[in-house]
Amino acid sequence: MERRDILKSLTLLPFAGSLLPLESILSGQKGPLTAGPNIYQSIGVEPVINCVGTYTIIGGSLERPEVVAAMHSASGFFVQYDELAFGIGQRLADLTGAEWGMVSAGCAAGIKHVTAACITGGNPEKLIRIPDLSGFDKIEVVIPRSSRNAYDHGIRNIGVRIITVDTIEELENALNGSTAMVYLMASDETEPGQPFSLEKVAALAGKKNIPVLIDAAAEDLTLPNIHLKRGASVVAYSGGKALCGPQCAGLLLGRKDLLLSAWQASSPHHGPGRDNKVGKEEMLGMLAAVESWVTRDHVEKMKIWHSYLETISKRVSTVKEVTCSIREPEGLSNHSPSLVITWNPDSLNINGPDVQESLATKQPRIAVHSNWLNDSGNTSVTISSGQMQPGNDKVVADRIVEILTQKNTKSKEMAAPVANLSGRWDVNVEFYSSKSQHTFFIEQDGNWIKGSHKGDFSMRDMVGILDGDQVKLSSADRHVADNIPFIFYGTASNDKMSGQIFMGEYIRASFTATRHEQKPAHRPIRVPKGQPLAT
Repeated sequence: MERRDILKSLTLLPFAGSLLPLESILSGQKGPLTAGPNIYQSIGVEPVINCVGTYTIIGGSLERPEVVAAMHSASGFFVQYDELAFGIGQRLADLTGAEWGMVSAGCAAGIKHVTAACITGGNPEKLIRIPDLSGFDKIEVVIPRSSRNAYDHGIRNIGVRIITVDTIEELENALNGSTAMVYLMASDETEPGQPFSLEKVAALAGKKNIPVLIDAAAEDLTLPNIHLKRGASVVAYSGGKALCGPQCAGLLLGRKDLLLSAWQASSPHHGPGRDNKVGKEEMLGMLAAVESWVTRDHVEKMKIWHSYLETISKRVSTVKEVTCSIREPEGLSNHSPSLVITWNPDSLNINGPDVQESLATKQPRIAVHSNWLNDSGNTSVTISSGQMQPGNDKVVADRIVEILTQKNTKSKEMAAPVANLSGRWDVNVEFYSSKSQHTFFIEQDGNWIKGSHKGDFSMRDMVGILDGDQVKLSSADRHVADNIPFIFYGTASNDKMSGQIFMGEYIRASFTATRHEQKPAHRPIRVPKGQPLAT
């Protein structure tokens, strides 16, 4: 799965918030914290079997034993951080063939530090002025629209002007003396032969000595590094994804001069990167992850991942009218096989998202992807095995079979709506620590609703349903690299609505809405015959 596809699905993950209250999926036991296999349960939190991949919101990946051992060993000593960074930088260079290496506080932090390096050139007088770039000569970062994503906040946080381009010609024309860097997300669009292939971009940027940073966060590490060979100045990886290193560490490989400037912009040094602290434990843990990656048997690893899927497939295929197919990984990003379990929702009276929700919210909790309907009218769930652990396959297989074979009743027809909500509504939204005034403009046709939702900064389309007195309204605040879902759900009457707002990764808010009262103004409207003589 491409990282872009993962970004699109973030707000759909049940662990980013199903429509159940968060408290209802927490266990009853509350503290004290007790170390051991039930450490999470001791504070009322139930762990998750990961069948989706390396999502930060459920912990990324599990650290390799070598990583845990290195971090434990590192925790018992004091060390001068610059000396440590230089020692790690040289060791990463020896291991990977890159000119230099650096460990950051996650991939996004690494992207931020490299951006700072490109606009400051290692000059601390500039560094401490970020994000006020007044008087700087390098203040722009060029990004193809296909590479814009939520993680480029790390670039924007430096205060640069983002120049978004749609063609390679636009990119070439955008490169000038103010360009600090070109940023690319590793994807199909940056492969050889594509309009924004890394080779093309690097060649154009190289003519003007402009660095190219490529974000390969979820990719397998290649040695020698494929992106550096193709012209990238720096490549950034997440420590807590394929490398199975520390979740709060990132890996930067590439030009030594840029990475030394990036380290200068990182904690423990004061400036804009001080808030992205990486500890000595994470630094050596990240190095241990790379050491382990170099020696690990990746063929055997893939065989184990396939064996998990084969166990599940064999068990689930016994369910009548269910088919299973194994999908092999394509590309370097999220490089693990997956199992697609497909059925007709009318035959089993349950669809993929319903199965996903049940797996997510009942013990043992399991994270899977789902598809409501495909082109053939079938529904499905998808199991990714890259982060599954020994024994998970049997648990997952049993749970899915249990859900698919239980007596699932057909969805009820919607009840007659209790009111006609058509019109304008004044909406009071209560966030965790502030309140906002929104507006609904609603048109209702029976149970179905369409209209507009005016938020704090934008007006967007809205759709919804009214099932009896149960109302659900959905809109989204969409931007080039960000998307905030607003799903309002609760009860409605003729003149009032109230309930909760599901906001994906941004959790929840509450709302109340009342019909807008516009007092009739009985006054004539006069159209002047001539232009005004005074203003």
